[in-house]
Amino acid sequence: MKLTLKIWRQKNNKAKGELKTYSLDGVEGDMSFLEMLDILNEGLINKGEEPVEFDHDCREGICGSCSLQINGEPHGPDRLVTTCQLHMRMFNDGDTIVIEPFRAKAFPVIKDLVVDRSAFDRIQQAGGYISVNTSGNTVDANNIPINKHDADESFNAATCIGCGACVAACKNASAMLFTSAKVSQFALLPQGKIEATERVLNMVAQMDKEGFGNCSNTGACEIECPKGISLENIARMNREYLSASLEG
Repeated sequence: MKLTLKIWRQKNNKAKGELKTYSLDGVEGDMSFLEMLDILNEGLINKGEEPVEFDHDCREGICGSCSLQINGEPHGPDRLVTTCQLHMRMFNDGDTIVIEPFRAKAFPVIKDLVVDRSAFDRIQQAGGYISVNTSGNTVDANNIPINKHDADESFNAATCIGCGACVAACKNASAMLFTSAKVSQFALLPQGKIEATERVLNMVAQMDKEGFGNCSNTGACEIECPKGISLENIARMNREYLSASLEG
């Protein structure tokens, strides 16, 4: 398979970036998208050129660091996959593929395709902790009665890997899906009830402080999310936030 790649190159966060065109031959359908970029970089290095910088770690769809905008779609044209799980069989011989970093004010470009997503870390840190006693005669977790539906919903929310695809997909660069998933995983369980009011107020305030936009209600975030995080979490967070605001 022969491809034309238009890749965003940017020396640092202060430099002006641009799309540069590369031709790549010998791409196989069973390769992952990141393996394809590895081959491109190997060729660039052999020619004495600077390789393309991109984020990756586990390459198993767990860490979420492989966040790329591919032909305008976060993580590319497949569904429920991260970029490292996207295979080149999703493309055709002769295709032109445009590869960019996630675009959001709160995700500043570090270099090339690498963005700073530490804003997500600060939102989570703003959520604080749960005051569950873990010393002495701790009660086993399975001794606390929890409705199965609530437990399942909490687990589903907790599968969010914080990749930022929801932000990249939203026309307002909203982090509502991410933040609501982190709120929901605690709000649905009795262990998270004690700090629930403070948690949702602090996390939403931090989200706004980071410069993320508001929810656009288009649902693009759920569609592009590699873990299929539901929009129901946003509705739940809105209820939690309203309730907390009234209590305050």
